[in-house]
Amino acid sequence: MFKLKPLSPDAIKAAHEKVRQYRALNEPWEAESICRDILETDPNNHEAHIQLILALSDQFDDKLGQALEELKRLIASLSNDYERAYYAGLVTERRAKTQLARGTPGAGSVAYEGLRKAMEYYENAETLRPAGDDNAILRWNTCARLIMENDHLRPEPTDDPSPMLE
Repeated sequence: MFKLKPLSPDAIKAAHEKVRQYRALNEPWEAESICRDILETDPNNHEAHIQLILALSDQFDDKLGQALEELKRLIASLSNDYERAYYAGLVTERRAKTQLARGTPGAGSVAYEGLRKAMEYYENAETLRPAGDDNAILRWNTCARLIMENDHLRPEPTDDPSPMLE
């Protein structure tokens, strides 16, 4: 249909700034498009990979299912274990919050499980983090507070077929 026009290598720095601006304006689709342009010109651009992960997870409301497989591939391609753990946590946390916001029956327990899984990723990232980088701790605390402050965020009740003995 259309042949996309390539971004010049000299424009990559300014394009990254536009990605940040569009994400700040809550226009993740535009940020995603620019990240894809950067990656067409520079397939190994680390910042563009990170920003694409963030832009795709910003759009979970619109395309939750479509984005998950691509997000898994992008996270797996990150350069180190810390980033893989941290961004897996971030995506898992955002997915859980999206499911909670949808308010479907059982959303509280689904979101709880997602937040707990995100916290596991963050705990892993915490052990791998570079000195002075407490982002995984900050995210873990955010998940913990969300769970503690919302009574409807609880694990799915288990049906124990055996009667309680007293």
